[in-house]
Amino acid sequence: MFTIELIPEAIDDLGLLRKFDQQQVVATIEEQLLNQATEETRNRKRLRPNQLAEWELRVGEFRVFYDVDSQAAVVKVVAIGHNRGNKLFVHGKEFDL
Repeated sequence: MFTIELIPEAIDDLGLLRKFDQQQVVATIEEQLLNQATEETRNRKRLRPNQLAEWELRVGEFRVFYDVDSQAAVVKVVAIGHNRGNKLFVHGKEFDL
């Protein structure tokens, strides 16, 4: 079982979403990352090395980027992005992975 931490930037990203979307993202984070944060699935995958995070969780048109510390059993959510077409927006700016 993992502990989930959101860094301040991720909390800010969450605050930019509509209330319904916030609830959907938080519910999916709790459902998907509490027990199996490091197992790849259809909606969870390990990313190629990049400056943002090691893992991505897809929640509809939203993307939750997180790192896992297996020894401390901590999942650190570092950003929540939004897909529009083939573009990803993180922290309100277009982002390339």
